[in-house]
Amino acid sequence: MLDYRARYIQAKQETDDFCDAHPLDLQMAVFHCSDSFLKQKMVTKLSQCQYALPLLVPDPFTGDIECPLWTFRQIKKTWKKTETKDNETVVTMKSMSICKAETPMVLCFRLGSLSGSKSQLINTLIHDRHSTFFHRNCPGSSKKRLLLDGVAEIAWYCPSGKPTDSFSDCVAFCNLHGDGLTHHKQRQILMDKASVNVVFVPTLDKNHESAAVIKHLLESPTPLIALDEDSGHKRIQLRKHKYKVGLKDRSQPDVSKELRIIIRDIISGSDQSFLLESMSESMSDTGLRVDERDTSCDKGFSSAETLMTIIKSVSVSDVKTKFLPCQGLLWHDWSRMNKELYRLKGNVEEEKCKKLNECRILREDQVKASSGELMKSFVLHLSSPSPSFSPRDREYFLTWTQILFDDHVTECRSKILQDYNQKWSEVLDLKKQMDKKKSEDSDQKKTPDRSEKLKTKQAELSKDLQSASCGLEHIFREMAQIYEAHKSLDKPPGQGPTDWSKYPELAAELMISGHPMELMDGDAGHVPLTWISGLIDQVNQKLGNKKVFVLSVLEIQSSGKSTMLNAMFGLQFAVSAGRCTRGAFMQLVKLSEDMKEEFQWDYILVVETEGLRALELDGNKTIHHDNELATFVVGLGNMTLVNIMGENPSEMQDVLQIVVQAFMRMKEVRLSPSCVFVHQNVSDVSATEKNMDGKRKVLEKLDKMVQLAAKEEVFDAESFSDIIEFDVQKDVKYFAQLWEGSPPMAPPNPGYSECVQDLKSFILEKAKKSPGVTLSEFKTKVADLWEALLNENFVFSFKNTLEIAVYRKLEVQYGNWTWALRSEMLKIEEKLYKIIINGELDRVKLSLLQREVTKKYDEIKDSMSKYFETEEDKDMLIQWCVQHELKLKDFLDELVRGLQIKLNNVIEQKKAIKEVDEKKSVFENNLLQKSKELALKLRNNLPDDQELLKQFNSEWETWVSELTRGLKPPEKINFEEDQLQAIQELGFEYDLIIKQKQSSCYKGLAERGDYTEYVAKKPHQSQNIITNVWNNQSQFLSVHLPQELQEQMKNLIKNVEEKALKEIKEKPVAERGYSSSYLSEMSFNVITSITGFESQWKYLLKKEFKVDLILFVFYRTQRWILASHSQFLKNNDVRTYLESKKDEYYSVFRSFYEGSSSAVLAGLICEKLKSSMTEAVSNQTAIDIAVDMRCNVPAFKENRLNLEKHVLKSLAEKREFNRYKTYINDPKAYMKTFIREEVETLLQTDYKDKCSSFYKQKISNIQTQVLHDLREMTKGNRGDINMWLQEFTGSIKGKLTFGTIDPQNFTTVKNFDFLKEEIEKGLNSISDDLSHLSVDKFKWFRQRPDQILIDMLCDCCWETCPFCAAVCTDTIKDHEGDHSTPFHRPPFACDRHYRTSDKEFVTFCTTKVAGPPYDTWSIVPDLYKESYWQWVVCNFQTEIEEHYNLKYEVVIAICE
Repeated sequence: MLDYRARYIQAKQETDDFCDAHPLDLQMAVFHCSDSFLKQKMVTKLSQCQYALPLLVPDPFTGDIECPLWTFRQIKKTWKKTETKDNETVVTMKSMSICKAETPMVLCFRLGSLSGSKSQLINTLIHDRHSTFFHRNCPGSSKKRLLLDGVAEIAWYCPSGKPTDSFSDCVAFCNLHGDGLTHHKQRQILMDKASVNVVFVPTLDKNHESAAVIKHLLESPTPLIALDEDSGHKRIQLRKHKYKVGLKDRSQPDVSKELRIIIRDIISGSDQSFLLESMSESMSDTGLRVDERDTSCDKGFSSAETLMTIIKSVSVSDVKTKFLPCQGLLWHDWSRMNKELYRLKGNVEEEKCKKLNECRILREDQVKASSGELMKSFVLHLSSPSPSFSPRDREYFLTWTQILFDDHVTECRSKILQDYNQKWSEVLDLKKQMDKKKSEDSDQKKTPDRSEKLKTKQAELSKDLQSASCGLEHIFREMAQIYEAHKSLDKPPGQGPTDWSKYPELAAELMISGHPMELMDGDAGHVPLTWISGLIDQVNQKLGNKKVFVLSVLEIQSSGKSTMLNAMFGLQFAVSAGRCTRGAFMQLVKLSEDMKEEFQWDYILVVETEGLRALELDGNKTIHHDNELATFVVGLGNMTLVNIMGENPSEMQDVLQIVVQAFMRMKEVRLSPSCVFVHQNVSDVSATEKNMDGKRKVLEKLDKMVQLAAKEEVFDAESFSDIIEFDVQKDVKYFAQLWEGSPPMAPPNPGYSECVQDLKSFILEKAKKSPGVTLSEFKTKVADLWEALLNENFVFSFKNTLEIAVYRKLEVQYGNWTWALRSEMLKIEEKLYKIIINGELDRVKLSLLQREVTKKYDEIKDSMSKYFETEEDKDMLIQWCVQHELKLKDFLDELVRGLQIKLNNVIEQKKAIKEVDEKKSVFENNLLQKSKELALKLRNNLPDDQELLKQFNSEWETWVSELTRGLKPPEKINFEEDQLQAIQELGFEYDLIIKQKQSSCYKGLAERGDYTEYVAKKPHQSQNIITNVWNNQSQFLSVHLPQELQEQMKNLIKNVEEKALKEIKEKPVAERGYSSSYLSEMSFNVITSITGFESQWKYLLKKEFKVDLILFVFYRTQRWILASHSQFLKNNDVRTYLESKKDEYYSVFRSFYEGSSSAVLAGLICEKLKSSMTEAVSNQTAIDIAVDMRCNVPAFKENRLNLEKHVLKSLAEKREFNRYKTYINDPKAYMKTFIREEVETLLQTDYKDKCSSFYKQKISNIQTQVLHDLREMTKGNRGDINMWLQEFTGSIKGKLTFGTIDPQNFTTVKNFDFLKEEIEKGLNSISDDLSHLSVDKFKWFRQRPDQILIDMLCDCCWETCPFCAAVCTDTIKDHEGDHSTPFHRPPFACDRHYRTSDKEFVTFCTTKVAGPPYDTWSIVPDLYKESYWQWVVCNFQTEIEEHYNLKYEVVIAICE
């Protein structure tokens, strides 16, 4: 609480009667009964209430005087000092611990009894509307004072730097309660410290008991102001700095004004100052006892001083670098690298390994740097208590460390800040000079140089200022990083008290005692999950798995959140000196025992964050950081307090929109947040009533943004409260302003405290209904939420939901612009390719391509400019205008360069292949000559096959290297990267694409049983996709997407796939090679198809489906694209072309080595004959086998209905549910599979011998024809080998395919009879080989028996039943009459819930129907056929229920 009126509450006796106890007696009684830490909190609270603080406190039992110096250590004061320098008024801000402040001290005491109130008059010097010192006229005051007399209180006047200030610098006022004559010890101690003595006396008569003291004061060098109740004179100066002022018959304001003037005059010329810390020096002289001399406090101080000695050995800006290295660049780099692991591009696995290795190296560097002197000393003092260092000693140690560290940092930061301000003033002055003297060249040359130097120095100071932000929380952060580094590398635990594995336990003990712990590092923007897990585990172990209610707090920077939490729960979050909280901290607040019965949890876990929109961060970095942080803390909280300064929540609305949209995208994390808005500093008492309309408008805006976000994310939400629990009537609170007046002397507004108390009661009342979460659950939630945040990157970069929607729309439009450029480049490629093939272009220059595309590019630029200038959201779009213009230019340059490289490669390859063709005869002649030479050389050595191959390979490599010199190898295509690029161009986020691709679900998209998860309702549609599809068939219900719509989605997928395959096969991939533009065109067409489908559909298709469908199409076309590109390389790449010829050339080489030219030629002819005979025999046999099977195999020999029966029989025999799924989803595809499998089985069994017989017959026929032609031709031949070859190839070309043989290599062949004999021998050998030909050879030739049967049997009607999707069994494709089938399917194939009996199978497809398409079907019942499907249901019930996501309530047992 911060209600200063609490001091005036009167004490009650047990009889409920008010007692006359003095309020300050009660305060001092509590003070005496408290330990030093509670005293410190009490005094800090009194200071916040602008009350005087006890400086000297007499012990009520012993009378010893104590100075509670320890209680002042947490108090900081800020003021503005005004002074005149060079005839100018200079205002300097000061902020420091009050113990370190050297200020004048005005001592006020009385000698004897007074009729007026001394304390009341002193108050007017400090604050004329606030009772800093309690006086006799305050409410609840009493004449009886037991504990207050003898207490000296102190208060400070802190000026605000305005002309209305009473004093120009900070002044301390000390007030001794009671008679100064009685409390002479306190009086003497204070007089020694005072800068001015103000004494109140009833009279200045020499005979009065106070005369001796007055005389002493007059003789003392300390200035004196004597206030005489017996005199009515205005001020009289008795001597220098000695004044007398009368009080009799004078108003208090007049006296107060006169006192201010006198005190100002005295202290302006005095060097005497008071330092609170110097009170400890009075111990030996006066017997004063100082609480800091307590043994535990002294131990804590000594230990903290040890740390400070280390810290002070370097400058403050170097402390983190020197002594806390693990949390600096190493941790920041690791955090960045870890985030990049969730946004991998390119070769994902390779990148992942690389980054994981870099992360490991960074952790190793942290381990090496973790043995610093500061951390060793800190952990040593923090470790488990020992007899020489108790838990109390440790508490003092921590508090002292924080106090001393903050004091040191504050002092150094003040110096840096002064230097910074000075440099900034100089820069501004120079700027003014430059503006005045622009016409003078000399000044223009010198001044900018100096200005730049000053700005550089200023930037260095700014960096030092940031580095100097250091405190106790950074030491704990270092502990966290040391632990994380060692833990992640599985380092063995250390020895002794500095063992890193004990760090979580040490932190857990502090957290349980109420110390805040960092949850998210705000500097690195990362959650140290390993540390947090270890910490919570230790807390869990010490407390048991207690339940906590998580209360998160969110605010725009400097909206008063910390003050509110301090007033509500007494929390003091760790904050570095001079800086707001960075990141997020968590602190446990324990429920009192008497409250636990009302709640379902034991602790409140408060999560406090840094203020959003901090000035320390700039631009998009601020937005991303804030949105990520807000999403994290709101997601963690059972309730979130949204703290807003004033009545306008616009900035916070932007943040909440992003939070809501992020939650929509985090489908894998279960969240149930709620929020309460707190408007601070609203002075109007009727704000709640007046702002009803404003609240309504805020809620409407939030609801509208939620609807927009839901549309973007295809999410089922209509209002803000659908995502975050919020009641606009109850969950908006208005707080009064914090201060009564203007700081720094203003006390807190009591109305503010009342608001805090009301809010606290409201929170607890709401929290009663919450079950809370266990500590284990909280740990898991932190990990899951942070994991989801790491996976989410897109939305956090935007200011609000509308900005996201506008950007996405822009990305879609940008995709259209890039596609228009791609299309134009494809046309240019087509045009230039023809010119290149015709030999009219021998080099493609960039300038040529740029001229060709300029017109289209200008059109697109005009379209882009028009879009940015005329679009409805042009004011928001303008921020991305330049960025997208540059992106488009870079995209065009990349396209142009890519096409240039591709077309020039075509030219080079064309030239190379032409050269190969021209040199082929030369090469063959050389090869023949070399083989002859080699034969003569090696004939006697008789080398083995291996040696012969080695000799050939040597010659081959030499020739290939010579022929391909200067040619670039073909570039490898990056199909994966091109896929991602093509989808990204459509406006889909990279993270979403990667997520869908890694899941691999898209591969089975066409075979899915249920597409419900891909579908969302359109706005203003029923809340759930639960439809009673057939009103007259109430037993068939669908808790998912109805079957009719499932089938429509299947048809969409099928049509898109078929269209994509058809379009890609029309592309000249085999002739010109692969182009990434083909994928862009394909993905663009898929989205176009989806858009058309969606516009006429009942529901919306989610982004996941759109991406999956594009990936599915890529997956299905990939094999053809890669095969075609390989064919292109084979046909057009010189190296590939030569490698394909290697075996042929080796055969020629070997033949020449083994025999004469005639034998070589005969071998070549037989080799070609064998190849062509194999193809001819296989093709003819395939036809004969197919005809035979069509006539004799039961499954194939009748009509389409017969084939269907055998398919169903085969399915039942195989008992594989996956086969049924394929059959139901795509009957035609499964029919083809059935035919292939049947044919393959028959070829290996019943038709194996038949194939052999067919082979022999065909071989014999071909051999006879070839021999006949050979003999006839040889008889009458009188020409040379050239004529003989022409006649031979001409005679067999009608029967076999036969390649050409170059006769120039065989001019020595004259004996044609010998040649004929050699060929006849070869033919006999070929016949023997082919008679054992494997049936597998069918796969490699044009005719295949399975494909012939597929073409024959599947060219029929494939219309499906509109109810159950069973296929019409008519054999004729476009038959007359109605469609029909006896094999109607069961309800599970239609995704309907079967609930009654088997009769429903019959009645389903025989129910009365009318109108297309039902009137084109003849549906009659057949119970026998239906029993087949009942058998299927019985046998595959579990699989059916799982796949189709349904549950049978009744299944009829069917006898086998």
